[in-house]
Amino acid sequence: MTAPALDSEAVPAPRLHQPRRGLIAAAEVVVAVLLGLAAAWCWSRGIQEFSYPLDGRAPLVSTRYHGNWIAASIALVAVGGVLLLDAVRQTVLAVRTRDSRAPEDVAQATDELV
Repeated sequence: MTAPALDSEAVPAPRLHQPRRGLIAAAEVVVAVLLGLAAAWCWSRGIQEFSYPLDGRAPLVSTRYHGNWIAASIALVAVGGVLLLDAVRQTVLAVRTRDSRAPEDVAQATDELV
C-alpha cells in the first residue's frame, strides 16, 4: 500500500521570518541563565571540605566529591548550552528577511552571474 501523493498547492511553504521567534529566544536565554544558577548550586553541593584539627600541627583538610551533584551540574550546563544555541538560531530566524523580489527575478539574476 502506498501513501497518496501530496498536492504541492495544498501544503503551504514554511515561513522562516517569524518575529515571535524573538520572544522564544528571549525565554530560552532566561531559562539558560536559571539553569546556570542551578548548576552552580549543584556544584557547590557536590564538593565538601572537612577540617580535622591536630595537636601541634596544621589541620588535616579533606575534600569529598559527590558524583551525583557534580553530574547534575554538568547536565544542567549542557542543557543550558543547547538552549543558548537554539536561542541564537531563533534570533537569526526572527530577524532574517526574505528577498523582496519575485523568485523568477532571483533565478534570472543568478543566471546572469554565471
